[in-house]
Amino acid sequence: MDFGKILDQWNKQAGPVHNKDADLPPRAETSASRRRRLLRKSPDGIIDLHGLTRDQAWNALGVFFNDAKIQGLEKLLVIHGKGSHSPSETGVLTRTTRDFIERCPFAGESGLSGAAQGGSGSTWVLLKAAQKPPERRPGTDKQGRA
Repeated sequence: MDFGKILDQWNKQAGPVHNKDADLPPRAETSASRRRRLLRKSPDGIIDLHGLTRDQAWNALGVFFNDAKIQGLEKLLVIHGKGSHSPSETGVLTRTTRDFIERCPFAGESGLSGAAQGGSGSTWVLLKAAQKPPERRPGTDKQGRA
């Protein structure tokens, strides 16, 4: 008797097999596993600031980060250049990008990109996961007062 016939006979006697794990809800991703996944993945969105002034770059970053957050993007790449033509040690756009990331409430971990994505001329940014607002306790108003 071949395996297919054995399996058919088994199903007739025992009935179909139920996968108990199929009914379980998917596990929530831990912050550590999310971080590892995001560090490996390519950026979801890229902006190039070359040729912009500091103020133009700041405004462009504001629009870019807000749009990215609304769209649910997780990892961004900001191309700011190496600052080779800047009179200061660090380029103006590099400093502007750093300052923006530090002040942006939903920008998380960041760092200089690898050589394949521009090296010190670009910065990757992980956006913070969406935070659920705390639930109200029954019998309280929107501010949590009884």
